Amino acid sequence: MKHSSQPTCKIKTRKQQKDVEQNMAQVFNTKRKQMRKQMHNLFIRHYLKENFHNKLRAADVLQISSHSLQSRESCDEEELVQTFLQKLLMMNYRARYININKTNEHHTPQTENDKSGDVGDFFKEVSFSNNLISKDPVHLMDVQMAVFHCADSFLKQLMVTKLSQCQFALPLLVPHPFTQQIEFPLWTFRQINKSWKMRNTNNEIISKEEPVYKAETPMVSFFRFGSVSSSKSQLMNNLINEKHNTFFHRNCPGSSRTRLLMDGVVEIAWFCPSGKDTDKFNNCVAFCNLHGDAGDNEKQLQIQTEMSSVNVVLLTQLDEKNKNATKIQNLYRDKKPLICLFTGNESALTERRKGKYKIGLKDRNQSEVANELRKTLNKCLSSSASAYMFRLKDLSKHSDIRVDEEDDEDCRRGREAAQQMMSLLKKKNLREIKESFLPCQGKLWHQWCQKNKELHRPQGEDIEEEISRKQTEMKNIREQQHKLYISDLIRFFIKQMDLYNVNVNIYFLKWLRMHLDEYTSADLSALHHKYNDKWSTVLKLKEKDKSEQFKAKQTELERISEELQAASFGLEHIMREIGQIYESCLSVKKNKTDLQFDFSSLPNLTAEMMIFGFPLELMDGDAAHVPLIWITAVLVELIQKLGDQRVFVLSVLGLQSSGKSTMLNAMFGLQFAVSAGRCTRGAFMQLIRVSEEMKDQMKFDYILVVDTEGLRALELSGRSTRHHDNELATFVVGLGNLTLINIFGENPAEMQDILQIVVQAFLRMKKVKLNPSCMFVHQNVSDVTAGEKNMEGRRRLQKTLDKMTKLAAKEEDSDAECFSDVINFDVHKDVKYFAQLWEGSPPMAPPNPNYCENIQELKETILLQASKSNGMRLTHLHDRIQDLWKALLNERFVFSFSNSLEISVYRRLETEYSKWTWTLRSAMLDMENKIHSKTENEAINNEIEVTYIQRELEEKSEEVKNSMSEFFERDPDKGILIQWKTSFELKIKDLEENIVRETKKKLNVTLQQQKLKRKTDAQRTQHENTLLEKSKELALKLKDKNNEEILKREFDLFWEECVKKIITDNPIKDIDILGDVRIVLSEMNKSVSVEHINENYCILHVKNYLNYVMVKKSPIKKSSGLTGQVQNVYKVAKEKLGFILSKDDEIQITNLISDVVQQTDTMIKSFNISKLGYNISYIQQLTDYIKKRITEYEEESVNYVFKNEFFMDFVFSIFKRAEKTITDQHRMFREANNPVLYLKKKRNEYYSIFKKYCQGATSAAIFGEIICQKLKRPIEQSVYKQTAKDLADEIRSNCPSLNGNRSNLEKHIMKKLAEDENFSAFIDYINYPKDHFKDFIIGEVSQYIRDQFSIKVQPNIKQNIDLLQKRIMTAAHQSTQHVQVNSGDVDLWLKFFTKKLSYVLKFSVKDFSGVKHDDVDDYKLLEEVIKTELPSLITEINRDFSTDTFDIKLDLNKKPDEILIDHFCRCCWIQCPFCKATCTNIENHDGDHSVPFHRVNGINGVYDNETQNLCTDFCSTVVLSPKRFTSSDQWIPFNEYRKAGGVYSKWSITPDLSELPYWKWFVCRFQKQLEEYHEKTFQDKILDEWRKYTKEDAIESLDKYF
Repeated sequence: MKHSSQPTCKIKTRKQQKDVEQNMAQVFNTKRKQMRKQMHNLFIRHYLKENFHNKLRAADVLQISSHSLQSRESCDEEELVQTFLQKLLMMNYRARYININKTNEHHTPQTENDKSGDVGDFFKEVSFSNNLISKDPVHLMDVQMAVFHCADSFLKQLMVTKLSQCQFALPLLVPHPFTQQIEFPLWTFRQINKSWKMRNTNNEIISKEEPVYKAETPMVSFFRFGSVSSSKSQLMNNLINEKHNTFFHRNCPGSSRTRLLMDGVVEIAWFCPSGKDTDKFNNCVAFCNLHGDAGDNEKQLQIQTEMSSVNVVLLTQLDEKNKNATKIQNLYRDKKPLICLFTGNESALTERRKGKYKIGLKDRNQSEVANELRKTLNKCLSSSASAYMFRLKDLSKHSDIRVDEEDDEDCRRGREAAQQMMSLLKKKNLREIKESFLPCQGKLWHQWCQKNKELHRPQGEDIEEEISRKQTEMKNIREQQHKLYISDLIRFFIKQMDLYNVNVNIYFLKWLRMHLDEYTSADLSALHHKYNDKWSTVLKLKEKDKSEQFKAKQTELERISEELQAASFGLEHIMREIGQIYESCLSVKKNKTDLQFDFSSLPNLTAEMMIFGFPLELMDGDAAHVPLIWITAVLVELIQKLGDQRVFVLSVLGLQSSGKSTMLNAMFGLQFAVSAGRCTRGAFMQLIRVSEEMKDQMKFDYILVVDTEGLRALELSGRSTRHHDNELATFVVGLGNLTLINIFGENPAEMQDILQIVVQAFLRMKKVKLNPSCMFVHQNVSDVTAGEKNMEGRRRLQKTLDKMTKLAAKEEDSDAECFSDVINFDVHKDVKYFAQLWEGSPPMAPPNPNYCENIQELKETILLQASKSNGMRLTHLHDRIQDLWKALLNERFVFSFSNSLEISVYRRLETEYSKWTWTLRSAMLDMENKIHSKTENEAINNEIEVTYIQRELEEKSEEVKNSMSEFFERDPDKGILIQWKTSFELKIKDLEENIVRETKKKLNVTLQQQKLKRKTDAQRTQHENTLLEKSKELALKLKDKNNEEILKREFDLFWEECVKKIITDNPIKDIDILGDVRIVLSEMNKSVSVEHINENYCILHVKNYLNYVMVKKSPIKKSSGLTGQVQNVYKVAKEKLGFILSKDDEIQITNLISDVVQQTDTMIKSFNISKLGYNISYIQQLTDYIKKRITEYEEESVNYVFKNEFFMDFVFSIFKRAEKTITDQHRMFREANNPVLYLKKKRNEYYSIFKKYCQGATSAAIFGEIICQKLKRPIEQSVYKQTAKDLADEIRSNCPSLNGNRSNLEKHIMKKLAEDENFSAFIDYINYPKDHFKDFIIGEVSQYIRDQFSIKVQPNIKQNIDLLQKRIMTAAHQSTQHVQVNSGDVDLWLKFFTKKLSYVLKFSVKDFSGVKHDDVDDYKLLEEVIKTELPSLITEINRDFSTDTFDIKLDLNKKPDEILIDHFCRCCWIQCPFCKATCTNIENHDGDHSVPFHRVNGINGVYDNETQNLCTDFCSTVVLSPKRFTSSDQWIPFNEYRKAGGVYSKWSITPDLSELPYWKWFVCRFQKQLEEYHEKTFQDKILDEWRKYTKEDAIESLDKYF
């Protein structure tokens, strides 16, 4: 039995074993499934399910979102991911300690009324509460790993970089949550550098900095078998940094029982020594930590133990039966040191055999254990057994793990391209690389920058020649640049960026930047160390005042600085080279032969990089220059790609190494260079996107961050360095909507240095009307919570700011007394105090969480302030950069600054203003026409009141107000427009009041004129009606004779007899205007003969007025002393020898003449000669006015009086000018009022009616024809008026020269002048711009009417006639109905009929006085006759309209050209005192006079006082120089021209080095005529370059400047 039972027992045992294995496998699979389900739910809980495949992008996380405005230590579970990322990106290590707000979803406690008091109930309740169903708490490391799994590679890299900065352990081996495939995320480590200090064999402290992926260090590997009671991670923290949880452990806040994603993850951290005796380890040591049971993660264990220097294992106890016994045995047999930590053992450190240690952990002090373990590790690491050095990148050699870099095709391509590019740099001396590979940005570029500065700061006497020479030199430099070869490095870079997609390019750029940093870091670090040592020496020598040594050491310092500059080589230098290639190609207007692509595509490449998130170098730090052409091109491309987005510009200023870039990186998750060898030079700008949800709140699309190089300490700075600092500060302050001023530490001297620069920059902004805001950030303050200390700090800062304001005010010629005079600044709100950056001592210290909270508070404040701003559009940013830099180049910033955006917006406002004024004027013209008809029909007899006109205009006035409100509220630049809103509302209000006032005056004058004219009209009507009655009587006699010949003969005899009787004894005669002028002048000046007056001479076109003036005679008072004697002699000499007019005097006389001409034109119009006729009293009125103006002028503070000849010639010239206008108007009056002429026109009408009478037509038929005949003239008049108004609207909309504002009109005038090449026309335009404008408008209108007569004018006339025809027919029909209803007679019919038409026609019952119509009783027939006869009348009227007669028949004041002249010429006509360019602003504008571009001064006759040659200077260039001009017997430098006072002080002449081909061409084209006109020569002053411009160039240039 025994024998038989034994096998059975064995079988049973095997079966049991198999069952156990199956059960275990089943349990494992079940557990696996549960785990997979739990992990799946974890991703769903955190809204990351979609992102597991569709990865979270770094760009999305970095954008400004609603979470950017929140800082919370606790949050709801659904916000956990965003809160974690937000804190992590700010380097806040509390990201791992976020509290989750607890919610009890499945049970709501209920209170029951239980009176039993049984103690047992309490235990039931407690038991029940323990069974509440709730979600498992989230483990915060699961959140970190869930985000890591759902992130794209760029976000992963950013996360790991930030984890490293937080001094957290980093994921080294990561199992896939569902497939368990192990990944080594090597890419995520690529940007991490570690620096440390240690002692060498000579006990000297040496510094090291290396990228972690290539650093060779010992590595200590930690893992556990089974479940252990002690925390391995906590123990590791005690070894590395007991004050910081580098490794997350079970006792950390945020830990929980349920940990899903960390099992199998290997984390790594480095201990970096500081070179002090207190260092825990003497060298940099890597520590790896395998999470979970090592027995379940065999692959990770294998890799970890293979690569380690020392292995540390945690387990409960040794047990041979343990499933992991074999693994432990193998570790024990391995040569590497092994330290076993037993959680179930109390024993102290025991060395079993060499390199094999045992330490018990049970019931032992953690600090004691850590000390034992640390000593043991140091001992192990110093032994030869642990000689194996770990290098992180060697992990990639393991074939059965996934390496992210190798698995990602785009990453691999980018890396290969970067490596290939770096291979070109091999064996090259770092300090020679730029010269070899980047030749365009070397000496030639620096020379060009210097020449450009000199160009904007001319010093010589011959400004234009100097400018031309500098421009030629700059062009030659560009040509030399263009000839330089493009290095293989740059060619490869450009080709690479063009070859691949966006993702590959981003990888390529990141790889390249990392390789370049690595390539240069060692040399740069050494040079910086050398520089700092030398700097310290120089400081000490400066204090000791050892001048010779000091100078020698300072020279050495400058040499090291040059070496640093030469050795710096990064991605920004490559982009700078590309920028210079572009600028040189654009300058010479051709591609480089060795450039594979068209150079115009290069800005596109850089714009894409900006969109990727890479910074753009705004200011070249080496040349201290903004490459304006390149920056402009890149921004234009950026606008093409993104649209004209709005940006809020945030700029930062501070001393060097004050933590500016670190602050920006923490605030926005950026990656500006912050390492020791990579200090910012110049200025860089980077885009940060605003999320869609935030755009409405923020009102802009991007934040543009501008990071700058540090401002240097002034005690060691020369003038040039300080000047550069001032330039940089002014530039970025002007560019920024908000500027952060970063102050580091509490050193008052350093604070004073930066504040003086900053205050001066803000003072300049105030003077040029830019309104940026500022915020002070005081970093590294020892105790930011001390309220009293902060108040004292604020008080001290305010005091320093006020002191610096006074100092800066002296330099900037300002009266500012304190900082609040310069900028709106609240010392309580706009000063932020920051804790020190590190929590402890680097290199192992994590960032201070208080610093991170300060960053968050600052960010919230910035975004809150930003939300109140509209920022600026990219196009405006582009303009602002240009304006600021050009002004800085000109050295005198405030004087030179021109706000292009503001000018552009103002011009747009002027265009809108032109539309609003036209709307009001057009509405008023319509109303005038209606009221005119009423006054002419005597429907209005009393004076018209203002209220009546206002009521009529109310609707259009409201329309304009609404249009204005909409424009100011909705325009994209409403922030800029707001400054003019009130003034333009007042202008429109004033304009409306003026229009109403003028209209009232005109209408009342018309009313008075109508009253005067009624006698003439009544007389004419009487003549007409008498003729009708007599012709009727004759017709009755000849009624039976139907012979046409007899009838015609009888009528002719009758007509001649009647007309002879009508001719008055005093017929209207022709007039002689100039003869009347002579009569009036003779009567006014009986002692002076008028015979000398030359009718062909015109004072309006004389070159100067010297012959017309004489010095004022004044009694000579005795003066004592030599000075008095000289003054007396000078006075007598002036009176005896004559008088010399200054340029100012000439200008003032010209302005007097122009104004008088303008006013007399208005007076002549008001006489309404075409309606009332001419009277010699008009000559008397005008002459009296001219005399009055001259007298008033002489009584002003001028030291001369006009000779009598001036008055005589002036009056004669005015009337010579107005002669044609007055004569034409009088001719129109005569034609309309001379009975003979008038009746001659009416003869055929009368004959037609006469024949009807003879043929026996009824009274109704004949009266109907009479009505039609009497309607002809009113119809013509009405149509002409309405057509003139409609035409003005039509031309205003469709004529290119007249459909914009005044500047647009001037551009077309100048084009026409150039096309015609008529010198006289040019001179007329220069001297009398307003007259020329008027003539041009008249010409344009005439041309338009001629060209468009059949297309636009005739159809418009026909439309107006048809409309009138319908109204007449409707009125006739309604009149018939009215008589029938009211049983009226023909008088009622006529009264009703004329009343209906009185609004549109000059037509009343009085027109029929004397015409017998009592016998008319057939009103239907009357209506039918009108209906029948009217079309033929209309045809006849239509036939009379032609291009020849149209202009003649128009009412003088209602012509389209007059309407448009009135609209366009109500503007400023003041001319530049130097070149006579006319101010292009509106009438009564605010601020200074200005023009888009000035002219050559010689055109205005300005000449050199020494050579007497005509000048070739432009106002806009000569104002840059210290050259001088005379004003009021004083010599004034041109660059201080406003000091001349008077008209000079009211002009804004901004320096401008634009080419201005138009006037250069004009001078060359008409040189001879100009010289003859001014009786002086240019000699050799005209530059050869000017002669290259063609007429086409001149015309084309106008589009640029207008």
